[in-house]
Amino acid sequence: MPIHQDVVDSYLRTFPADTPRIGAVSALGHARRVAPERFIIAVPSEEDDPDAPLLASFSDYLHRVRGLEPNTREGVLLGGRRFLDWFRHDHPDQDLEALTAEQVLAAVEHRLSLSATSGSRTAATSHIRTFLRFLYWAGRHHQDLARIVPRTPSWRLAHLPPRLAWDDVRHAIDAIGATTPVDIRDRAVLLLLATTGIRNGELRAIRLRDIDWHTGEVFVRRTKGKRDRMVPLLEETGAALADYILRARPKVDSPYLFLSFTPPMGPFKCAAPVSRIVRKRLRHGGVELGRVAGAHLLRHSLATQLVGQRRPINEVADLLGHRSINTTALYVKVAASQLAEVALPFPGGAA
Repeated sequence: MPIHQDVVDSYLRTFPADTPRIGAVSALGHARRVAPERFIIAVPSEEDDPDAPLLASFSDYLHRVRGLEPNTREGVLLGGRRFLDWFRHDHPDQDLEALTAEQVLAAVEHRLSLSATSGSRTAATSHIRTFLRFLYWAGRHHQDLARIVPRTPSWRLAHLPPRLAWDDVRHAIDAIGATTPVDIRDRAVLLLLATTGIRNGELRAIRLRDIDWHTGEVFVRRTKGKRDRMVPLLEETGAALADYILRARPKVDSPYLFLSFTPPMGPFKCAAPVSRIVRKRLRHGGVELGRVAGAHLLRHSLATQLVGQRRPINEVADLLGHRSINTTALYVKVAASQLAEVALPFPGGAA
């Protein structure tokens, strides 16, 4: 029996928090791709969603005026949607033109109460601020209410990056077998992430022609800083990629390097599958994982390992694709032995 969109919406409303709801949306999206005939997709109308035209205009503003990348645009658009949902729920009979500063502060307080980390709090207030700027820019409100949205405390370099001991990374990779196509692919994925420090999205964007087998380099396109770069391809990683391409890669017409084995076979469309591969293989390798466990965990682990080996900080920054060396300096904080060497003597001598 086909599943109507009303059933899906009712199911999603049963989740009290955002995180499990987002996971359910991802799972439903995968189900729609695998078995689209099982779902009846309702075409949204202005009657069903009166804010649809406004959000479409907001999305166009983020693209054409702000020049945001698709992934960033999606997050900000979700922030605008959440603000509108709160406003429609708490002030159902009021127009946006009559939005007050007190109501904006109440919306901010509500979003902050649902945010668990400093990063999510900063993102929440930033998204609200951007949406309010859009309302003023589009003539939907006579005041720029973005100026009253408070900035959440967020001290740069105040935290230590989540990371693994390099022996644990190495052990997890060595624990991956080479008997099935999935094993061969996953080993190539982890080796490439762990030896180059590329991001999840960068790995998914790699194409077959981006590998220069003669020079031993991989061309990384459309990075976070909007700059393409080259990363070195170590011999072990190159051998794992060649093994995957020759023995395990699905025989489908796709230019992308890494493909999903789940029908319909093709490139990874989002970050979740790659993160699941990393988590699965690390757990199988006996690594205890915290809340953060994905491609970025291997990136942090590599950077920490390189700094611990006393590699020049600018070399590490170039490998990771950091625009500012101050971003890379975060990893110096975990090199305790090096920091001890440059520590000044305690004033007044030994206690």
